[in-house]
Amino acid sequence: MRRMPADRSLAARVEAGTDVTGDLRALARLVAAFHTRADRGPHIAVEGGRDALRERWRANVTELRALDGPAAGPLDAVADLAMRFLDGRGPLFAGRVDGDRVVDGHGDLIAADVFCLDDGPRVLDCLEFDDRLRHLDALDDVAFLAMDLERLGRPDLGERFLEAYREFSGDPAPASLRHHYVAYRAMVRAKVAWLRHAQDGTAAAAEQARVHTDIALRHLRAGDVRLVLVGGLPGTGKTTLAGGLADRFGAVVLSSDRVRKELAGLDPTASAAAGYRQGLYAPERTEGLYAELLHRAEGLLARGESVVLDASWTSGEHRRQAAALARRTHSTLVGLRCRTTAAAAGRRIAARDADAGSISDATGTVAAAMAGDADPWPEAVTVPTGRSVAGSLERAARVWEAAPGA
Repeated sequence: MRRMPADRSLAARVEAGTDVTGDLRALARLVAAFHTRADRGPHIAVEGGRDALRERWRANVTELRALDGPAAGPLDAVADLAMRFLDGRGPLFAGRVDGDRVVDGHGDLIAADVFCLDDGPRVLDCLEFDDRLRHLDALDDVAFLAMDLERLGRPDLGERFLEAYREFSGDPAPASLRHHYVAYRAMVRAKVAWLRHAQDGTAAAAEQARVHTDIALRHLRAGDVRLVLVGGLPGTGKTTLAGGLADRFGAVVLSSDRVRKELAGLDPTASAAAGYRQGLYAPERTEGLYAELLHRAEGLLARGESVVLDASWTSGEHRRQAAALARRTHSTLVGLRCRTTAAAAGRRIAARDADAGSISDATGTVAAAMAGDADPWPEAVTVPTGRSVAGSLERAARVWEAAPGA
C-alpha cells in the first residue's frame, strides 16, 4: 500500500494558497471518465430520483431538529427552500434519471482524500459501508467536492471544478441543480458536525456545523427558481433590462415581440406595425401570445431554469396568470416595472423606428393608448431607466436577490 504525501492533498494545497487550477481540471476529467464507466441500472437510478432525495433531506432535517444545537430559523429556511425546489422540479429529476445521470459513484469526494501528484490526481476512500449512498446523481457526487472547497474558503475553486466537470461530462444541468446538490452536501456535513458537537460539546464542531449550514442556505437561495416579469410601456427599456438580468443570473429570456411574430410566422425584424389593438396586436392575438409565453416558461421552470419574461404586462389578468404559474411550479415571482420620462421613451421609440433591425412595432401613439388602458401594478418594483443601463440593472439585480423565495 502506497502512502500519499500529506502536503500534496488538495485540502493542504488549497489551505497553503497553492494554485490548483490545473489539478482541478485534471480531477474533473478523471471523475467525468469514472462516471462514464460507472454502473447504472434501475436499482441505482431509484436512489438518485427526486423521491429518494426528498426522503434524505427529510431524514437529515428530522435528525437535526432532535439535537439541541441547530437554530430553528436557519434550519426552517433550509428545509422550506429544499422542499420548494424539489416540489417544482419533477421533470428536471425525471430527465436526469432518463438521461442515465444517476450512477454508482464515489459518494464521499472531499478535498482531504484527493492528492495532486505530478502524474495526475489520485482519489481515495470511496464510500463503502452502504452501497445505496453511492447511488446518486453524478452531479451530486461532484457537488460534494465543490462544497468542501467552499468550506475551505474557496468557493471560486468549487465553481471552476463544477464548470470543468460540465465541460468534460457534457452535463446539461441547470445552475439551480448544482446549487441544490451543493446545499444538500453541506447539510449532510452540518449534521455530522452537530452530532459530533452533541457528543463532545466542542466549539469547533459547532462552528463547523454553522459554516456548513450557511453554505447550504446560501446555495439554496442562489438556486431558487424565479419567474421574473419585466414590464413597462414601449420605450421604457424593458428589453434591455430583461436581457441584462438574464445574462447576469443565467436565466432564459423570452421576448413578447419576438414570440408574437414567431407565432404569426414572421421574421422578428419584419414590420407588423398596426394601430392600437389592431392587426397582429388585436386582443385575441395578444391573449394567444401571453398564453404561449407562460406555456414556454412553465416547461423551463419545471426543468430548473429561471425565466425572464419581457412584455408590457399592462394587463392585471395576464399578471394573475403568471402568479398562478409561479405557484404551480413553486417558483418565486418577481415583478419589475420599467419607467422613464415620456420624452426619453419617445426618443427611444423614434430611434427604433429608424432601425431596420428593430423587432418592436410600437409607436408613440400606441404607447399613449397603452398607458391609458394599463391596469395598476402595485406589487411591482419600479425600476427607473432614464439614466445609465448599469444603474438600472443594479437596481433590478438587488430586487432579484432580495426576492421572498431567497
